[in-house]
Amino acid sequence: MSTDLKSATKLAVPGRGGRRKLTYPWILLIIAVGLVAVSALRAVTGAGDLTSTGQFGAALSAAVPIGLAGLGGLWSERAGVVNIGLEGMMMLGSFAAGWVGWQHGPWAAAAAGILGGALGGLIHAVATVTFGVDHIVSGVAVNILALGATQYLATLWFGQEGSAAMAAGGNDKQSPPMPDMPTFTVPGLSDWLNSLEGHHWFLVSDVAGILGAAVTSVSWLTLLTIGLFIGTFYALWRSSFGLRLRSCGEAPISAETLGVNVYSYKYAAVLVSGALAGLGGAFLSIGVHFYQDGQTGGRGYIGLATMIFGNWRPGGVAMGAGLFGFMDAMQLRSGGPTVHALLLGLAALLAVLAVLRLRAAKRAQAAVSAVAAAVLIGWYFLADTVPLELVEASPYIATLLVLALFSQRLRPPKANGRPYRRGQGA
Repeated sequence: MSTDLKSATKLAVPGRGGRRKLTYPWILLIIAVGLVAVSALRAVTGAGDLTSTGQFGAALSAAVPIGLAGLGGLWSERAGVVNIGLEGMMMLGSFAAGWVGWQHGPWAAAAAGILGGALGGLIHAVATVTFGVDHIVSGVAVNILALGATQYLATLWFGQEGSAAMAAGGNDKQSPPMPDMPTFTVPGLSDWLNSLEGHHWFLVSDVAGILGAAVTSVSWLTLLTIGLFIGTFYALWRSSFGLRLRSCGEAPISAETLGVNVYSYKYAAVLVSGALAGLGGAFLSIGVHFYQDGQTGGRGYIGLATMIFGNWRPGGVAMGAGLFGFMDAMQLRSGGPTVHALLLGLAALLAVLAVLRLRAAKRAQAAVSAVAAAVLIGWYFLADTVPLELVEASPYIATLLVLALFSQRLRPPKANGRPYRRGQGA
């Protein structure tokens, strides 16, 4: 049956055979060119924080909840269920983590966050899979219900006069604080990389600063997230379970004729989606030691953008989460000089894009890219920094830019968002 499923899935994906595959040597080459470019940008602009351990450590922490939300969206949409309720599922996860965490510690908080997010996923699955509710309407409803439920329950459980939670430091907007989540640091290697970074050598110190973030005070939940990305790849692309699940998002009628219980796979995918988003919300609560109203801050929507940018693939989601996490970390660290330096880097990228578009005989797009590059270069040399408001908005601006630049190269699962009823192909 697996061979038949593969054939059905391939037939459902037009034009896949003509697409050039990105091999590992090309990926390594792209990474190397990117490192050299970032090192050159740091050397030219003098923005030392651009490649510092502190910046990339903060970026790694900021990327985890976004990446988990994006990974959750990938599971759901690979099975054909659009999930814009990721934000609400993150809210439920962060609230559940805050509620359990102050009483039982951070690991129990992470487990509670998974269950809270899975509850949101279950609501979305019942609405879309069982009752056939429009996926967008259901996702919006989950977001609204989660917002209202968490605000009401926070007032009831954390802000009630005379309660143990209020005595422990809670109020109607936040939970009492929870203990720290353990972190790990690689002894010796962390200090050596920190020493290399301090020399400010071209490329060597930049690479040391980036690698230092991966071995210095890293949360165990970050390692768990990396494992979830690797596990998702093998589960969805290297197993018969994953083949069946993806066939539900590409050709559910064909999958049904081959004996796949499409409803079961859709339910499983949306539950996993909610659980991952809930873990992302729990990461936010655990990171600051308490749940707080409005804590997710739109990260569920940014996670959805990383899934689209990543072309519904785990590696692409990880790269997108890293990009948005980097931008988020900049605004958290008041990175005005760093954002100012990135103006020059973005101008260089647009100039390269203009040349590529011109070679492809797309003169209008080349002209727009060239004009934008010239504007950014002028802005960089005429101003010493950028307004704080622009720094705070940088993650959302990056989201819009990435989606605008890569939207034409994306291919969602063919049956994503389409209603399905058992036996409709008969």
